[in-house]
Amino acid sequence: MDSLTQAVLGAGIGGAMLGRFHGRKAVAAGALLATLPDLDVVIRYADPVSAMINHRGFSHSVFVLTAASALLAWAVRRCAPRRDYGPWLLFLAIWLMLVTHPLLDAFTSYGTQLFWPLRPTPTSWSSIFIIDPFFTVPLTLAVLAALAFGAGSRARRAMAWALAWCAAYLALSIAFKHIIEARVRESLQREGVRVQALFSTPEPFNILLWRVAARDDGDHYHEAIAGLLDTGPGERIRLPLNSALAGAVPDSHWLDGLRWFSGDWLRYDEIDRKLVVSDLRMGLGAGYYSFRFLMAERGADGAWTAVTPSMWPGRRGLDELGAVLRRVWRQSPPLPQQRWEARMRGPAAP
Repeated sequence: MDSLTQAVLGAGIGGAMLGRFHGRKAVAAGALLATLPDLDVVIRYADPVSAMINHRGFSHSVFVLTAASALLAWAVRRCAPRRDYGPWLLFLAIWLMLVTHPLLDAFTSYGTQLFWPLRPTPTSWSSIFIIDPFFTVPLTLAVLAALAFGAGSRARRAMAWALAWCAAYLALSIAFKHIIEARVRESLQREGVRVQALFSTPEPFNILLWRVAARDDGDHYHEAIAGLLDTGPGERIRLPLNSALAGAVPDSHWLDGLRWFSGDWLRYDEIDRKLVVSDLRMGLGAGYYSFRFLMAERGADGAWTAVTPSMWPGRRGLDELGAVLRRVWRQSPPLPQQRWEARMRGPAAP
């Protein structure tokens, strides 16, 4: 998730567990430790696909962070020994400050390599948007109070309650996700669609409105919008995956890596003799996917040649964000999926 959320999560854990002994220092240390896994962003890669699939890699591994927690706890005990609490409490606090970072990231749709150096498909429970004020704000207020007035018993209690709210909110997001997926799956099956796989993710800043992509057995996917507050069927559009284009490209380790990282939730489009690959997991929906890459070009002889990937210029959907947010509680007017999707097949955005 965003850096502020990760920092206040670590700060809340540090303050709730060690604030009694270290006061504000425990809160500040928690914020610092919780941001460390994202230092992998300083590593520069030659292309955006490599940068994407290597982010949230080794620095987000529960194995690496557990070893780092043990080392840090040993160093702290050696340099500043204390008798008022034991080494296991210190280790547990440091471990939670670090490991909750990738665990929280895994609740988003991006993909987190929790088990690096093992290489299963990166974990993406995809039940919370990368920025969600309902998750972050209560914890931020509790942490700011602890920094301003000290980590006394009331502040520690407030941080503990805020952490409990965060855990409950994540559990609620998973429950809502299952409700929405069941609703969309049932609707598709009633129409005779054979659903092969399904991926859902919340729209920005909430867990009430969801976007669902469902693959069928005809090389198409169904893009659906559904909300917990809907009183009728949500919007839905059937779109091509064009998977044959993937097989037409000569061996490309970039494309192989992207397919692994995304769990193969990819769409392929030929635009002006260029192969554009879109990650279907992130964005407002068709026409506004966050990650689109130029991966190959077609020559005069009709053969495809893989190229070093680059970002395909697209539209971020900021102008449509207001309509998406209104859609949380109002189904009319519906989101214009057909118009949005038509932009995907046109030339690159200026």
